[in-house]
Amino acid sequence: MAIYKIKFDKKRCIACDACLVHCKVKNQVPTGISLNRLIAEGPIADKDGKPTAKLKYENCKHCKKPQCVPACPNEALYVRDDGLVLLDLDKCDGCKACIEACPWSIPVFNEATGKIMKCDYCVDRVDAGGTPACVTGCTTHALEFVRPE
Repeated sequence: MAIYKIKFDKKRCIACDACLVHCKVKNQVPTGISLNRLIAEGPIADKDGKPTAKLKYENCKHCKKPQCVPACPNEALYVRDDGLVLLDLDKCDGCKACIEACPWSIPVFNEATGKIMKCDYCVDRVDAGGTPACVTGCTTHALEFVRPE
């Protein structure tokens, strides 16, 4: 994984989707695709019989040995020195090899551009000392961006 991480506190999450909306707006993600996911299973009964939901937040894990990178025939995906797995759109031809190689199906195909999109932790914000849009937009602070010490 990258030296950065987005931690998810499911106890704080209210499944409002603000994280998804802020990501879509910041990254101009078209309708029908998402660079991150909030999965809600339920309602289910908790130990006291109260209804609750199982919540899981998913985004790119920026793997130490990302399977998407070697799968790309055009070297459009690469690992930066700090571990972030980034996409060079100029090299991407939209072949979708990275989507099939990723065990979590994180890269997505943008029909409008014919190219791949993926979570990059809002690298422009990170480089400027900020946090990813999903973290900034989380109304209950269920997401936390962890930087290296």
